Amino acid sequence: MSTSSPLARALDLAVRNVAAGGGPFGAVIVMPDGSVVEGTNRVTLDNDPTAHAEVVAIRAAAVRLGTFDLSGCSLYSSCEPCPMCGAAALWARLDTVIFAADRNDAAAAGFDDSAFYALFEQPGGDWPTALRHEPSPDRLAPFEAWSSFAERTEY
Repeated sequence: MSTSSPLARALDLAVRNVAAGGGPFGAVIVMPDGSVVEGTNRVTLDNDPTAHAEVVAIRAAAVRLGTFDLSGCSLYSSCEPCPMCGAAALWARLDTVIFAADRNDAAAAGFDDSAFYALFEQPGGDWPTALRHEPSPDRLAPFEAWSSFAERTEY
């Protein structure tokens, strides 16, 4: 496989990751200076359900840049990001996300996220993992501490 472009590199990483025992997903982040970081799916290798290729790459880019704000960076992924990875890209403030295969291609290969996309349209109480709001009289204490902490780092 050619690695002449970041997207081709993400696809190559995904194929190689399968041979290494990982999932068929790869990601590359191109930073403002043109340097790159890479990530592969490590869910089964690390027993970490959040170790998707995009998240691994985002973590590596944040460490390399020394910031959680990845503005100016572009993510290239072998496949359309799942809802978690899409949210991570938003939180990281990536400028662009480019992907090769889409969610239907992933579903055909046994990686079907359609239930998650549908789930996000339902109230949290209807999820398999219940989300339940339990109001507490101290519920605002963490936010008050944040607001009054003069040395906080806004994000």
